[in-house]
Amino acid sequence: MKDMANIKVAKFGGSSLADAVQFKKVKDIVMADKNRRIVVVSAPGKRFSDDNKITDLLYLCHAHLLYGVNCESVLGMIEQRYRDIAQALSLDVDLESEFAAIRATLKKNMRVDDLVSRGEYLNAKLMAAYLGYTFVDAKDWLFFGYDGKVDYEKTDEALCNALSLHRRLVLPGFYGASPNGNIRIMSRGGSDITGAIAAAAVGASVYENWTDVPGILMVDPRIVENPKAIERITFAELRELSYMGASVLHEETVFPVRNKDIPLNIKDTNDPAAPGTMIRESFEGESEEERSRFITGISGKKHYSIICVSKTHMCENGGIIRKALEITENYGVTVEHIPTGIDSFSLVVSTAQVEQCLYALLSDIQRVCEPDTVKVTDGVSLIAVVGRRMAYKPGISGRLFGTLGANEINIRMIEQGADEINIIVGVEDKNFKKAIQVLYNSFA
Repeated sequence: MKDMANIKVAKFGGSSLADAVQFKKVKDIVMADKNRRIVVVSAPGKRFSDDNKITDLLYLCHAHLLYGVNCESVLGMIEQRYRDIAQALSLDVDLESEFAAIRATLKKNMRVDDLVSRGEYLNAKLMAAYLGYTFVDAKDWLFFGYDGKVDYEKTDEALCNALSLHRRLVLPGFYGASPNGNIRIMSRGGSDITGAIAAAAVGASVYENWTDVPGILMVDPRIVENPKAIERITFAELRELSYMGASVLHEETVFPVRNKDIPLNIKDTNDPAAPGTMIRESFEGESEEERSRFITGISGKKHYSIICVSKTHMCENGGIIRKALEITENYGVTVEHIPTGIDSFSLVVSTAQVEQCLYALLSDIQRVCEPDTVKVTDGVSLIAVVGRRMAYKPGISGRLFGTLGANEINIRMIEQGADEINIIVGVEDKNFKKAIQVLYNSFA
């Protein structure tokens, strides 16, 4: 629709909405661009390190109800947070009626969705009044099917209709409606998904995800101090980094916008002028920074086990890997990687997943596959070096392995994806942080 050209959907996380000071920053951001016509909000987050997130308090309140414990003190804390914001901003919102309506529903067997969703609901009410936008309840436009999946046809139609009627909307994130009309919440981080669904529904020119970081970082800041932010990253690269442990976005956030080829821009509420991180299906050309450092990011996870199965003339014995995979599937164990050789293959699995069934699983492999040997190595970390440009830059692998070797870090496993955008190495758990640090220093 012509009226919906160049619409930007801006989602603000809990840290961006923790108090009245943050609300003011959000208003400045929204008003700075007339195309930011849809604003999606989370519940208020922490104001300081020892503070509580409103969503956590709501879950706690529900637990109190479930076990027959008085929740008045917790409920009072929640209500006061919203009063403080409304009073500081002089908002004309009848919070007391909203609180009374919520209190009227409180009972031991109430649905957790009904209570926990009120964090976003109340915050969206305040933000709509502050911006002068129209509040649209998520249950009136975001619809789930009986299978728990989003009904995109019904959802898209409802949101587009609301936007054509009111032009500027504030939407609570994190929940929608089931076919029977009941509120259905998403998993934690669901407001990111709400924003993506909204952006896809209206064909937004960009989906802005505003948070408290300068974008996606090249590496975990708990491991490397002040790592660089990534200016541009593809959806495929993001998927690789996220799967290997990078805490970036809710995994389901990218799919609605990726399917519509809508750019996703991670931005910092506290530094709105910074470019943040732009995420797209692909980019034309390379920036100067990308040419200089070759890789996009580094991430990793600890505590893996490697089950190495050896059998002479294995390559002539078809089906042995398939049989081993069927065994792991029977035990509910996910195989992360399968490095292979002529007479051996390895199954890389989470140690936690095989902890209770390891000996039974090994016994079945021995019985069904009849290998010469089966060995298990514990205490392995997997580290992924990710970059869409690596395939076209000679010497990357040599530089990676050389860096680890020069720092006396033994490599227990090597694997590269078929699309050549990542190289995964296994190192001992004790070398996990050191390996990431030296690789970052070498490539960043």
